[in-house]
Amino acid sequence: MARDFVPFNVTVCGIDELIGHCEAGVTHVLSILDPGHPEPTAFGSYGEHERLELRFHDIIDPYMGQVLPQRADVERILAFGRDLLAEPAGVGGLLVHCHAGISRSTAALTMILAQARPDRPAADAMAAVVGIRHKAWPNLRMIEFADDLLGRKGDLISAVRARHRAYGQERPDLVQFMIDNGRVREVADLID
Repeated sequence: MARDFVPFNVTVCGIDELIGHCEAGVTHVLSILDPGHPEPTAFGSYGEHERLELRFHDIIDPYMGQVLPQRADVERILAFGRDLLAEPAGVGGLLVHCHAGISRSTAALTMILAQARPDRPAADAMAAVVGIRHKAWPNLRMIEFADDLLGRKGDLISAVRARHRAYGQERPDLVQFMIDNGRVREVADLID
């Protein structure tokens, strides 16, 4: 389904899954890590590839001295996506990862797909990401920046909020996790 958006293979994973993708023809890696976390050793097995490494925590509002994703981070993600789209068709494979492959990475891939096909509803991009990574829970702060930068007028935010509602109903334990970790804005409409 992602091929409806971009002419290259895409995947999303967490750090512990990186080694399983070293022979998958990955030419571009978008790596989102916590500040201070060591670079994953699995990249030594990947061969030549372009990599954008960003470092911020998986939070959506100021929280206990952690580093928030910034607008500049989202601008860099979108530029990385545009550069990859400029590659010859059929060349390349994109791997996006964060620590667990759930929030920052799925937000990044959702915005890259939405950027690639501005003619398509953001809900289609979100559905493509869920098709790749069912446990997708995109980071709302990153999506808010992307929605503005892409001129989506709330369409991208709405698509992600719908995903949060759907997955939150499927996984109530995740809703509680988000509450406990300062991400109440993502689950506000799921709280009684």
